[in-house]
Amino acid sequence: MKNKYLVIYNDLVQMIQQGEFVSGDTLPSEHELSQQFSTSRETIRKALNLLSQNGYIQKVRGKGSVVLDHNKFEFPVSGLTSFKEISDQLGQDFKTVVHEVFTETANNQLRSKLNCSKDVKIWKISRSREINGERIILDKDFIREDIVPDITKSIAERSIYDYIENDLGLDISFAKKEIVVESVTEEDRSYLDLRDHSQVVVIRSYVYLADATLFQFTESRHRPDKFQFVDFARRTK
Repeated sequence: MKNKYLVIYNDLVQMIQQGEFVSGDTLPSEHELSQQFSTSRETIRKALNLLSQNGYIQKVRGKGSVVLDHNKFEFPVSGLTSFKEISDQLGQDFKTVVHEVFTETANNQLRSKLNCSKDVKIWKISRSREINGERIILDKDFIREDIVPDITKSIAERSIYDYIENDLGLDISFAKKEIVVESVTEEDRSYLDLRDHSQVVVIRSYVYLADATLFQFTESRHRPDKFQFVDFARRTK
């Protein structure tokens, strides 16, 4: 069974999405919510913190938890989070459609990106991410086969990171990312529901293990009207 705070989080998200609470409304107090859900205030606080992190509410001193406009999905720019982990948090109707999973010998471009020798084979994995019935993300992953063996379609449908960390026991540590806006390609049109959009937001990620081994290059292509990419910055002196 899911953690209690995740159940409460999903219930509150559903209320917001169904219009029971609209932008500018204030949610009931922690005390009222703890009575409503028959749980502790600490559990309610965890659910509210997750709502805040995902852009559903803003905590305002002296006022409480104010509901925000949330028409776009928020993806953390600086975080290193799998699609499955994000979908579990957001509680939406998410689905992964795997288009291809195979290995090939790395060409010059991939060898440069993954810093590997010419005899290394590379997994090429192409997946569309479907949210509420629309395919709005195309993920193209290139992963070193000598580090991550035996990726199957089933693994790609569930979570490659879960397989890497829990089955292989590897420690995924950090990533370098770049974000650009590019024109739509024929591949985008084949795999995504683009409507009349002529551009996509592209995030390219270079992902490293804890020992600083570069093992994955990913190109993630997003329909621009569905996402806002967020980060947290702290001023230093």
